[in-house]
Amino acid sequence: MPGRNGWMADIYVEVPAKAVDRPYSYLIPDEWREEVQIGSRVQVPFGPRTLIGYVVDVREGELPPRVKAIQEVLDLQPPLTPELVGIGRRMADEYLCTTITALQAMVPSVLKGTYQKKITLATDYDQREVSASLEEMFGSLSQAISEGNGVISWDEACQIQGIHRGILKRLSEQGFIRIHEVVGDKITKQTTTWVWLTSPSDGEMMLRDLPKRAMKQREVFSYLLEKGVEVPLPDLLSATATARTTVKSLVEKGIISWEEREEYRDPYAHRTFEQTTALSFTDEQAAAFEAIMKPIEQGEAETILLHGVTGSGKTEIYLQAIAEVLVKGKEAIVLVPEISLTPQMVDRFKGRFGSQVAVLHSRLSSGERFDEWLKIRRGEVKIVVGARSAIFAPFERLGIIIIDEEHESSYKQEENPRYHAREIAQWRIQEHQTALVLGSATPQVESYYAARTGEYRLVNLHKRVHGRPLPEVEVVDLREELAQGNRSMFSRSLKTELMECINRGEQAVLFLNRRGYSTFVMCRDCGETLACPHCEISLTYHETNRTVRCHYCGYASQLPKCCPQCESEHIRHFGTGTQKVEAELGKAFPGIRVIRMDVDTTSRKGSHERLLHDFGAGRADVLLGTQMIAKGLDFPKVTLVGVIAADSMLHLPDFRAAERTYQLLTQVSGRAGRHEYLGKVIIQTYSTDHYSIQAAAEHWIEDFYRQECQMRKLHLYPPFRRLYTMVISHPDRVRVLQYGQEIARSLNQGTFQYDYQVLGPVPAMIPKIKDRYRLQIMIKYEANPDLNAYVKERVRQATQVQDDADLRIQVQRDGV
Repeated sequence: MPGRNGWMADIYVEVPAKAVDRPYSYLIPDEWREEVQIGSRVQVPFGPRTLIGYVVDVREGELPPRVKAIQEVLDLQPPLTPELVGIGRRMADEYLCTTITALQAMVPSVLKGTYQKKITLATDYDQREVSASLEEMFGSLSQAISEGNGVISWDEACQIQGIHRGILKRLSEQGFIRIHEVVGDKITKQTTTWVWLTSPSDGEMMLRDLPKRAMKQREVFSYLLEKGVEVPLPDLLSATATARTTVKSLVEKGIISWEEREEYRDPYAHRTFEQTTALSFTDEQAAAFEAIMKPIEQGEAETILLHGVTGSGKTEIYLQAIAEVLVKGKEAIVLVPEISLTPQMVDRFKGRFGSQVAVLHSRLSSGERFDEWLKIRRGEVKIVVGARSAIFAPFERLGIIIIDEEHESSYKQEENPRYHAREIAQWRIQEHQTALVLGSATPQVESYYAARTGEYRLVNLHKRVHGRPLPEVEVVDLREELAQGNRSMFSRSLKTELMECINRGEQAVLFLNRRGYSTFVMCRDCGETLACPHCEISLTYHETNRTVRCHYCGYASQLPKCCPQCESEHIRHFGTGTQKVEAELGKAFPGIRVIRMDVDTTSRKGSHERLLHDFGAGRADVLLGTQMIAKGLDFPKVTLVGVIAADSMLHLPDFRAAERTYQLLTQVSGRAGRHEYLGKVIIQTYSTDHYSIQAAAEHWIEDFYRQECQMRKLHLYPPFRRLYTMVISHPDRVRVLQYGQEIARSLNQGTFQYDYQVLGPVPAMIPKIKDRYRLQIMIKYEANPDLNAYVKERVRQATQVQDDADLRIQVQRDGV
């Protein structure tokens, strides 16, 4: 006998586990038929629980037996577009994560479900006889439930003396209590009550009718009559020094009206943006603009690498391309690295496009981020400027995607799903048939190679705007400084140039990619180095509160007075961090004004913007910082850049070490001499002959990429091979080694049939983090679709070899 027909939805529920990583079919009740769409967030029964899920398909057909129904639709408008649902499913396949993890990554965190257990008394509990062993506990529990207006939370119940999970389970099984799963989210909307006169034309007459003794009511009425427009309730109460009850009395009399309205939390409401207009292009800029507009005009998907030296005017090209896209009724996404999303960058876009711009970054509160996202979803803005996750902006008429500083590693997410924003952008332009612009003065090696081999279109900007020269760069050999008796962290050249810069009333930027005071603390008697008890990494000394901290897990303790190993008091700090540089600047240049920018000084909301504003206003001579000052900053009076230790990243065990050194040096050098003053850069290093440092100093981009590609080809690294890197971790040192060997054996089974290499397992670069031992396996293979699919499937199978709750396997592609 055929079953009945009806409408169903395929739904992924919020359980990020491989065992349930598939869509489940639910009946769409008639009352929800119009509301349930692809991308909707819904509430559904799942086993004994109620969960939130996302709809990935809607269809009509024969209903399966005992099909469960959707309980509720949670949003008026689906948070995800059909395009984003498709991208989520593709991410799950490409990045080897669960589909729900991918879908959740595309929406604000406040939309993720919250689940609470609530306890009530059963309706017929008084008709049952409680056992002697449970009588006292049930008496305490039932009293607490009664005092809680008939319901208490699971956590509150477990705080009652004698009650624990097992007791609650027994009381539930015996029918004395009911345990309910309450589903919600973290959305909180900001509202303001607005007040106005019900009948302004009759105002004078109504004022006369108010009793003269009702002085406050008359004052409120007179204020509204004088304003002649609706006003926010807080402003009214403040202006009239009255209470809400006074206003409520007037509302009840029908004299005034009020209404509560949802309002956006605007992080830039207090800011005034100076409106700007399009600037005239140089010939190079005009040619670049035309190259970008060509695929947009023709409706073709194309990736364009815009390689422009620092200060060449890339941002102005972005702005004018976006303006053209808006004229066509389309939308734009602009990705900027988190550390480059400075007030200056926001000013450029807000100043040109005003309220059409939404800004998304981690320094916003969760409520502010949600409201900015809501503007995008409702179609109230046309441009989003943001960090990595802004690539998922739910635009449906996307006209251009721009990734500024495209080489930045922060575009790769470090936790599941381990996506790269550039790859998601390429998927999206295929859907919308438009342009992706990758902008950088120091493109990633893979991007430059793709442009040179014709996969991307290469567009060059060789000159700074207004013909300003690139800064002069001097490389100082620290070995010679030491031989000449200079043991200071500042070379003689840097000291001289810094003093002259300050005397001229100009400003300097000093760069060091290490925060803290000293990079490690060691006993000079026994050689013991203070290490984190939870990670195999040395602790960093912080002078401000005399603590040692782990920058991986957050562990902190006071600096010991003696060595914990031999009890010697000869403990010394070694290495150099930004705090120490700040202290040494004060000694070498008495009276110097320094602003230090690192994670420690910018942790509070608004501190990043405030420090940059103070430096721009001339309240400091030197801006000292880590890589957050290396890019995105443009200060007219900065004429000197000093790199304290250019070797800090060069000798890391990472095949990208030379590339990142070159990029960082070139980017930080670009902060000098961007306006009418000439710039000077001093790079201090022990590796003067390394090609990455020489190329940065001489502005030899072609030489750098040629030598770097030779090294990559020789050692079989991207772009000449694809990589999968697996990090296996476990609290037990022996078991993690066993698992690593088993996974490697599983992966090696396919090497007889296909050409790929399995390297490892070996200890990870940091072999222990947060009490978990870590091993690494690397797989190298040629880039072709068949082999990529095969290796991906081998990795997927290998990650499912063991059933151990403590085992974690992280997989990432190409080591970005």
